[in-house]
Amino acid sequence: MSPARPRLLYVTDLAYPARGRRYCDEDIDLTARLRAHFDLALCHPLDAAALMDAFDAVVVRNSGPVLHYREAYDAFRARAEALDTRVYNPLHGRGDMAGKQYLLDLTAAGHPVIPTVDRAADLDRLPAAASYVVKPKAGADSIGLEFVPYERLAGLSYGDVLVQPRVDFAYEVSFYFVDDRFQYALHAPDPERRWVLEPYEATEADLAFARRFVDWNTLDHGIQRVDACRTREGELLLVELEDLNPYLSLDRVPAAVRDRFVDAVTASLHDFLRA
Repeated sequence: MSPARPRLLYVTDLAYPARGRRYCDEDIDLTARLRAHFDLALCHPLDAAALMDAFDAVVVRNSGPVLHYREAYDAFRARAEALDTRVYNPLHGRGDMAGKQYLLDLTAAGHPVIPTVDRAADLDRLPAAASYVVKPKAGADSIGLEFVPYERLAGLSYGDVLVQPRVDFAYEVSFYFVDDRFQYALHAPDPERRWVLEPYEATEADLAFARRFVDWNTLDHGIQRVDACRTREGELLLVELEDLNPYLSLDRVPAAVRDRFVDAVTASLHDFLRA
């Protein structure tokens, strides 16, 4: 008799209306490929806590911003920890999985990140800019983001928001990793069209930039996306370290790259289940 195949609960919100992206298409394609290696079922993020104990691992993918179901997500995390359930990505991620505190920590540590503060007393640490970005610490998908002039910053209600200078950048670029292995890069040539992406040939310097944040995050297994912007002076600055449910834009890469990525995720999941 053949050995039992690992059972995966794949968490996705197929109906989430992501701007410029098709969550459902990406997850339908990826799960169709993973079914060749695993027994797999899809569920909505609101159902994950109730279903997960029947599976060997939970794979959190395009499940939408957690702020839309914060209470259910906290209950899922608590139950996963209580049952010692394997969750991919593991729940100890230090990036977006834990909120935006990492932007403050990385700024304080001198990493190449868009300078970020969360107190009026620290506004003088930000470089001068034409306007400033104000966004919730618990935000995602640009929800709650606004641009304000410097004169309004002192009057903000601090504690739950972050402030950054609005960077005049040439383009945004994203680097995609499985575990600590680089897979591909994509960039948005037009700063006004974030999700109109094209393949990007990463240099050794680009990869060194991206790897420093993957190394900082200390996730042994999982999928991460390092988002950066290229300033007009040529410098890369971190925009976001997405380690919870990064959209992969697999429809924007060549078929051979997509196949290699799926192979890498499959191997990573098998290693994760054996660990």
